Amino acid sequence: MAHLPRIVVSSGEPAGIGPDICLKIAQRDWPCDLVVAADLAMLVERAALLDLRVTCEEWTPGPRGQQEKEPPRQPHRAGTLRVLAVPAAVGVEPGRPNTANGRYVLQVLDRSISGCTRGEFDAMVTAPVQKSLVNDAGVKFTGHTEYIAERTSTPLPVMMLIADRLRVALATTHLPLVAVPGALSIERLVAILGVIDKDLRRRFGFTRPRILVCGLNPHAGEGGHLGREEIDIIAPAIQRARSMEIDATGPVPADTAFTPRSLAGADVVLAMYHDQGLPVLKYAGFGNAVNITLGLPIVRTSVDHGTALALAGTGQADEGSLEAAIHHALDMVAASQ
Repeated sequence: MAHLPRIVVSSGEPAGIGPDICLKIAQRDWPCDLVVAADLAMLVERAALLDLRVTCEEWTPGPRGQQEKEPPRQPHRAGTLRVLAVPAAVGVEPGRPNTANGRYVLQVLDRSISGCTRGEFDAMVTAPVQKSLVNDAGVKFTGHTEYIAERTSTPLPVMMLIADRLRVALATTHLPLVAVPGALSIERLVAILGVIDKDLRRRFGFTRPRILVCGLNPHAGEGGHLGREEIDIIAPAIQRARSMEIDATGPVPADTAFTPRSLAGADVVLAMYHDQGLPVLKYAGFGNAVNITLGLPIVRTSVDHGTALALAGTGQADEGSLEAAIHHALDMVAASQ
C-alpha cells in the first residue's frame, strides 16, 4: 500500500463540466488514491444538482517535507471523493463563468503542481479550463501546457495527444498560423525530437521510439516550390537527430502521414502545428483521447475537450476522456518507477 499511486485531479473551470466529470469518476473504484482539487462546497452543491450520491470529504496533507505524516494512501472507493479544498472567490453557477473566479482556477492548478513537485502526488490530471476567463481576470494564459511548464521551470514542454494507438506530438501549440514558420528552427526541432524520444522511453517504456515527422507545407514543400522550410529546417533537424541515435524520419506530407501504411512504421507523429495533427487524432478518438505534456519533471495528463458550459449541471457530460487520462497517468507512473 505504501507504493499506491496518489493522483490529483484539478477540477478546471468551476462553471464548466470539470466538476461534473470529477464527480462522475468518483462513482467507480480506482486502483489509486484519488484526490480532486476544488472548492469543496461547490462540489457538494454540484453533486446534489446532478443527483449523484457522492460523499465529499476534505483531504489535508501532512506537514510539508514530512511525507511519513501524510494521510495514509488508500484505493479510491465508489461513492466517495477526497477533496483538496481550494476556496472559490465567489459562488458558482453552472454554465455561467465569473471572471472573479479566474484566479481561483490558477490557484487550483498551482496547488496541484506544487503537490506533485514536492511528492504529495505522483501525477496530476487536469480538467478543462476557460482560457478566455483567466485572461479576462487579468492574467495572461495561453493554456495548461505553457502554464505548467513555467511553474515547473521546464524550458521546452511538448504537447502530445493519444487516442488508442495513435500518438500525435506538436512542434508548436497555441500560435496563430501566421506565426508558425517563424517559430521553427533546426535547434528547436532537434530539441523537441529529443524530448519526445526521452519521454517515450522514460514514461512509456519504448526502447527506440519511431518518430514520423510531418512537413510544414503542402506536399512537404514540393521540392521547394511550395516553401523551403522542409529543405532549410525540418530535414536538417531530422538528420541531426538521427546522428544523436533518435529514430526520426521525414519530412513527410501531412496529408499522407496518417494513412495506415505510414502509421504502421511509427510510434508517434510530430506535426508542425496544432491543427495539422489534432483534427485527425480527435476524429479517431474524440471523447477518449488524452492530452499529455512531455518534458516535465512531473506526470501530467488531461482531457481532450473544453469546458462545455452548456452541459454543465445537466448530467449530460461524458467523463470518458477524464477516465482515460487517469488510466494513462497511472501507466506513466508505473513505467517511471
